[in-house]
Amino acid sequence: MSSITFHIRPATVDDVGAILKLVQDLATYEKEPESAKATPALFRENIFEKQYAHTLLAFEGTPEAPGIALGMALYFFNFSTWTGKPGLFLEDLFVSPDARNKGVGKALFAELGKVAQEKVRYHTLLSEDIAHAASGHKNCARLDWSVLKWNTPSIAFYEKTLEAKAMEEWMGMRLEEHGIENLKKFAVRSA
Repeated sequence: MSSITFHIRPATVDDVGAILKLVQDLATYEKEPESAKATPALFRENIFEKQYAHTLLAFEGTPEAPGIALGMALYFFNFSTWTGKPGLFLEDLFVSPDARNKGVGKALFAELGKVAQEKVRYHTLLSEDIAHAASGHKNCARLDWSVLKWNTPSIAFYEKTLEAKAMEEWMGMRLEEHGIENLKKFAVRSA
């Protein structure tokens, strides 16, 4: 395992091209390149303007002399009714093949751990006393993600290195756009 110099930072709107390339590379790795339909405009709007998600990027080199993007972790926050706390859901983690087994994935997870526990302060509050009372930690109770069943190298990394546990009692469910549209037939009709 040869080492590389890299650094991790939150993505900015200027990184949309790098994020899109990593997502396309991930889709190819997952054998579904035709399923990656995101565009630069959609990423600008939904990640950076509406902030539905956040992205950490790993770059070759140093912050002062960055190179190419080596990997990413795209995540968002959810909420657990059982714990009564927020959670962090990792939507996608991808490390370029040439950068694997060099600590990039571990470092991305370490940064996700910091995000899940970071101190937050609500700047929009009017009173300093109220702001002090509202400041604290995100205190996420969970960090969840999904992995394809055939992706045994990643599963081994998650279980052995990170000590993550498989949620074997749970099965993922999804409705795509057509299915969401189809939900209208169940709406309660107004009198």
